[in-house]
Amino acid sequence: MSTQFLSKLSQNYVKLLDGDIYSDVTIEVGEDPNVKIFRVHMNIMCCRSPYLRRILTSNKKDSDNVLSNIKLPNISAEIFQIILKYIYGGILSLEEQDTSNIIKIMKAADDLLLQEIVDYLQRYLIENKFEWMEQNFELIHQTSFQSNYLLELQQFCTDLMAKCPDRYFTSLNFTSLSEKSLTQLIKRDDLQMKEIEVWEYVLKWGLAQNKSLILDPNTWSDNDFKTMENTLQHCLPLIRFFNLSSKEFLQKVRPYKKLLNQQLYEDLLNSHLDPDNEPSDSISLPRTVKNDEIIDSEIVNLNIVSTISRWIDKIDNNNFAHLRELYLPYKFQLLLRGSRDGFTPKKFHTLCDGKSITVAFIKVKETEEILGGYNPII
Repeated sequence: MSTQFLSKLSQNYVKLLDGDIYSDVTIEVGEDPNVKIFRVHMNIMCCRSPYLRRILTSNKKDSDNVLSNIKLPNISAEIFQIILKYIYGGILSLEEQDTSNIIKIMKAADDLLLQEIVDYLQRYLIENKFEWMEQNFELIHQTSFQSNYLLELQQFCTDLMAKCPDRYFTSLNFTSLSEKSLTQLIKRDDLQMKEIEVWEYVLKWGLAQNKSLILDPNTWSDNDFKTMENTLQHCLPLIRFFNLSSKEFLQKVRPYKKLLNQQLYEDLLNSHLDPDNEPSDSISLPRTVKNDEIIDSEIVNLNIVSTISRWIDKIDNNNFAHLRELYLPYKFQLLLRGSRDGFTPKKFHTLCDGKSITVAFIKVKETEEILGGYNPII
């Protein structure tokens, strides 16, 4: 059996910051006129920060015992003092810090590859500063996607944009999105946009990355199309072209056909010209745009509702129609929700007995499987 006395150990290490004893490295932070120099200990820096270890191992003290010096101009003295207390004693106190300072601490920790504190601060911000981050979305989005490690904040931003794209596309400069941010967004099944809008935004983004191209594709040369194709190479596979109507395809996609793989374009053309053409299993369903006026459900989306409605009305689901236009002739009134009303037989019969034309949806716990049944009896 072993006993850990980490509290006292932490206190002793933090005391090392109060004096220069045994220090063998100087770290210069901030920019003029707010530069400050900290004297620290190489062994501790190397053990705690992979970034500092990499610098120090290639910049060792010279033969004249001149201390190794590191410059961190992007980190202020105030923020670095907080980081040092964490490095030495594993202590991070946020009580007196406003949210903007917490963001700066997180960015500094990210620069120094202090992943433990980076992960903690991401969760802290999401759980405790949701409203502030909504109000300062552009800052949070830019900060998160400038890093390879702020994955939870990236997911937070993508979730918000997928839920309310109109709001966030107007609150920030959409065309300044990084390719990574854009592709993460348009791959989402739950992106609350029509597919034609997704395509138009992607084109707008691509044009912004190639300012020499003019808007009218009819004037583009083959080289212009190749340039645009290279720019959109990671976006084009994420556009659900088969979900577009014939009119949308004719007016919005056909002028850009040179951007598409020839076989894809031929398959798209055939899907519109031949009504009996059956889609392959690899073609994505429409995005799951929510509409509480049709159904209030935590289990099924409008794609499933459309499929069920087609089954009820005995309409063929095998052609492209169900990919291009949701079939939503009914409004479903919620009778019982297990998570709200309970799962007892008594409650089921109380709320559902005597109700005509009902559909039941049951989600299997810890799976994505959905079971259900339809009772047409009036």
